[in-house]
Amino acid sequence: MSTAATRDRLATEFAEYVTASPTAFHAAAVARDRLVAEGFTELDESAAWPSDAGGYVVVRDGAVIAWRIPAGAGPTTPFRVIGAHTDSPTFRLKPNPVVREHGWERLNVEVYGGPTFPSWFDRDLAVAGRVVDADGSTRLVRSGPVARIPHLAIHLDRAVNDGFTPDVQRHLLPVVGASDGPDPVDAAHWLRELVGDAVAWDLFLADTQEPARIGAYGDLFASWRMDNLTSVHAGLLGLLEAPADGAHIPVLAAFDHEEVGSASVTGAGGPFLEDVLGRVLEGLGAGRSDAARAFRASWLLSSDAGHLVHPGHPEKHDPTNRPRPGGGPLLKVNARQRYTTEARGEALWAAACDRAGVPFQHYVNPNSIPGGSTIGPIAATRLGIPTVDIGVGLLSMHSTRELVHVDDLAALHGAVAAFLAG
Repeated sequence: MSTAATRDRLATEFAEYVTASPTAFHAAAVARDRLVAEGFTELDESAAWPSDAGGYVVVRDGAVIAWRIPAGAGPTTPFRVIGAHTDSPTFRLKPNPVVREHGWERLNVEVYGGPTFPSWFDRDLAVAGRVVDADGSTRLVRSGPVARIPHLAIHLDRAVNDGFTPDVQRHLLPVVGASDGPDPVDAAHWLRELVGDAVAWDLFLADTQEPARIGAYGDLFASWRMDNLTSVHAGLLGLLEAPADGAHIPVLAAFDHEEVGSASVTGAGGPFLEDVLGRVLEGLGAGRSDAARAFRASWLLSSDAGHLVHPGHPEKHDPTNRPRPGGGPLLKVNARQRYTTEARGEALWAAACDRAGVPFQHYVNPNSIPGGSTIGPIAATRLGIPTVDIGVGLLSMHSTRELVHVDDLAALHGAVAAFLAG
């Protein structure tokens, strides 16, 4: 069980990671930089890879995969993979995004994933993402607070509190300035200053409010992007703490595009992880049957945020599995395999939590609500590696301000580290 000092340190480090990672591109780069600073070697996918013992990391756009080859690893050495995702629901800038009308300059955006729309209104927003220069090089950019999606005043819509259904094209475009007056804003010029000489870009809206410890006793942690940077950060620290002489190869696989289906070259439905694991085994002298044996002896821990019981809506939760704040990370179970956990996986997770000295809680959707899914079923189907679904419990998932208990943050870290240590 973590001490209070450890919980505080982990919460502070996590807050720093979220603040530095407004987009998937930033999250992957920050994780890579931390690993390299701790002695990992960054590899180029187009070059030959070493097979010596040590830590390695590869970044592909907004995804990052890192692993540590222990001394004595061979062609059938299995993997322990912690899988997560770097993206979160937001809004992406469309091509030719500037909209000038009624004295305002706005940005034309499209919905990315499933954001909770009301939580995005009347917040100070930044623009952040990746830009590509003419020579093919890439840069990460980030503005300060420049945009706001404005609510209509209640005086002009007396029924707004009876139901809120914004038009996704007309009502969700953020204001970035006034186009009239003595100092009119030229949003196109401002955007060109942000991206510099770039010829193309992938830009998104980002919340600018920093994470904070809240609650009467500071036991709650509020932030955006906890779905799913909680898992990426826990996996990052767990990999750094993994022993260099273990009986398996610990891996962090943080994918992009989970919020939009994972079907991309950087998503869990693509070949990224399969390519990396295959190349690692090939470097260790594995043939096809060796790789099959290694995969079958491996485990994938699909870590993604889950739901705590909402105190105002207890009817939305299963009657006998009701996760509570501070009760430990969640083990997700679903008969339709929207979560992959079965009995062997539950035993594995229980053992990891026991070694870490932390409790865990079951999460099951009520029969009336299908719920979401994770990278777990997708990666398991592609790789054939036994998989178990877990994650930290949140309140207000997909809001710009999600909520978690600090004890659960620390418990997730401890259990993931125990899983990777084996």
